[in-house]
Amino acid sequence: MNGPNLYLHSKHLIPGGTQLLSKRPEMFAPDVWPAYYQRAKGAKVWDVAGKEYTDMSIMSVGACILGYADDDVDDAVVNALRNGVASSLNCREEVELAELLTDLHPWAQMVRYVRSGGEAMSVAVRIARASTKKDLVLFSGYHGWTDWYLAANLGDNHGLDGHLMPGLQPAGVPRGLKGSAIPFPVNDIASLRELIKGREKEVAAIVIEPARGEDAPTDYLKELKALAQELGAVLIFDEITSAFRMNAGGIHLRYGVHPDIAVFAKCMANGYAMAAIIGTEKIMQAAQTTFISSTNWTERIGPTAAIATIKKYLRCKVDEHIIAIGNQVKQVWKDAAARHNLPVKVSGLPTLANFSFDSIHNQAMQTYFTVAMLEHGFLGFRQFKPSYAHTSEDVQRYAKAVDIVFGEIATHDHSNLLVTPVAHSGFFRLTKE
Repeated sequence: MNGPNLYLHSKHLIPGGTQLLSKRPEMFAPDVWPAYYQRAKGAKVWDVAGKEYTDMSIMSVGACILGYADDDVDDAVVNALRNGVASSLNCREEVELAELLTDLHPWAQMVRYVRSGGEAMSVAVRIARASTKKDLVLFSGYHGWTDWYLAANLGDNHGLDGHLMPGLQPAGVPRGLKGSAIPFPVNDIASLRELIKGREKEVAAIVIEPARGEDAPTDYLKELKALAQELGAVLIFDEITSAFRMNAGGIHLRYGVHPDIAVFAKCMANGYAMAAIIGTEKIMQAAQTTFISSTNWTERIGPTAAIATIKKYLRCKVDEHIIAIGNQVKQVWKDAAARHNLPVKVSGLPTLANFSFDSIHNQAMQTYFTVAMLEHGFLGFRQFKPSYAHTSEDVQRYAKAVDIVFGEIATHDHSNLLVTPVAHSGFFRLTKE
């Protein structure tokens, strides 16, 4: 059974077909995207039929910063496996990782661990509420699937529009949480103050992604920190996407603005399940006043993988490499677009780069790009998240394929460009199956 057929079969067994919306084939090329892999190594992926692709797309949604199946990380994990991944005692790696994270972030003194980004954000918000003894959370950006966040759509299904995922339904979220989380627009302190007028004393936390696609405006981050201090609220930086993309540790280090809590996941362990909540001792000690506990948060593989990943990242100056590769790919898109007179917008940090066609046919053109790149041996998408495993040679081969495909897009009639359904433009269409 090939990948697309296996995916159709999976929908009879798994609601939605996958565990992560970002990996649904409908987001890439419905009925064509390979969907499943049997092996991944470096920057290469082999689908269930054995066909090889170079991954010039999302690299496991940005999780594999070193590349797939990195030998140094996997060797450390195998050693941990052979010595037992769990016992009645705690693994010493928890302490070593805490030391490593607080060394990278001198403003932080304490660390808690979980195994995924969404639950890490829930822990961060719980700690903030416990510390302040207040309930209201103000946020900007995307912060996961749990109740505290989806509560923003209770009574207003458009509350999360403009925060990456429009149209998410809060089914199953207790109605009593209505009004407990309020979204606010980025880079507008005046409107934020107006939004909370009369509720200033209720604010427990201000939660933001300090950067996602673009660099953050430093003055705005400073103003947010000042506002949090004024309100007696906890400033939380969600660095699940941005950490380790442009530097070792949180991207906030580049701006010199330190939060009360920062949250990491994704690439901190190169694809292994691991997430961390770091913060000041004053705030983090509030974890002792509430109940935050789980058996699987004590297993050994996650911390072991994170230590090996971060140490290699520092040793090999991974940030310099992925920034260079990302810039090369952004230039590939620009050059190919110019050669074929295609209206293409290229944006994003070099390590979180993306492009779009400035056309009403953008979705069809994007889908064609993905389908055609598969034929050239690439997982190609409108986004590119470089890894340490990507080489300039990969970029050169990719550039030749992009040039061909952009040329085809420039000369095709968009009305019959595709023989497959158009890729979905957002998660809202995937939640209405």
